[in-house]
Amino acid sequence: MIYTANYKSPVGNILLASKDNKLIGLWIEEQKYYLSNIKDEIKQCEDNKILIETMIWLDKYFNKEKPDIKELDLNPIGSDFRQEVWKILCDIPYGKVTTYNDIAKQITEKKGIKRMSAQAVGGAVGHNPISIIIPCHRVVGTNGSLTGYAGGIDKKIYLLEHEGVDMKNLFMPKKELFTN
Repeated sequence: MIYTANYKSPVGNILLASKDNKLIGLWIEEQKYYLSNIKDEIKQCEDNKILIETMIWLDKYFNKEKPDIKELDLNPIGSDFRQEVWKILCDIPYGKVTTYNDIAKQITEKKGIKRMSAQAVGGAVGHNPISIIIPCHRVVGTNGSLTGYAGGIDKKIYLLEHEGVDMKNLFMPKKELFTN
């Protein structure tokens, strides 16, 4: 059984999900991959322990405190590769960003392989089921492009500014027009 609760935040309504008293999901309303990987029956439950702890964590976060990820028992659902990427995301400090390419380099060094696709990393980052807490919004393109955030670029910008990221070298990606 999956238990859910709703949380109202400055970036919109958030749905929290838990299973076996571990947080498995945090989705901003209307984001891509909303409730992805959820196969079990879902039940609304506002008094679930981990969901209450998560709401307290979010209250601290949105009050400009810097709660530790380790305060919450997280269990995001995903492949071994995605888990590896999400673990790296958890180490990005408040107020800092990294790139998809930097994450790919960390994985190549750890695995002793020659190359890792930054696009593969981007896919894993984009499918992060615990947005905000596992800080996928802190990943940008190598050139500083604020590319790819399942919750929307406007929310990514809000979260980065909220955390005090120096935005002067970051920019909105230009939309490409394709013709047939």
